[in-house]
Amino acid sequence: MTTETELNRLFWHSRRGMLELDELLVPFVREAYTALADDDKARYEKLLTCEDQDMFAWFMRRDQPQDEDLQIIIEKVLEHSRARRF
Repeated sequence: MTTETELNRLFWHSRRGMLELDELLVPFVREAYTALADDDKARYEKLLTCEDQDMFAWFMRRDQPQDEDLQIIIEKVLEHSRARRF
């Protein structure tokens, strides 16, 4: 179970200062994080430790992370973003 304190921490760590990342990560943590399996929650927290430039390249499909866990959570974030648009 995710506590309110944990969600607040993740929210602030999801705010990266780069608009493109903020528009992907903030809605994801607000709307989808609590429904994730524990493995995916760990993957999301791992993603937040990455550099902004790397995340930007991964989300824009300019590059792929070598770590399979990161690839999995990036796809989930992108799927969530696509679903929000429709």
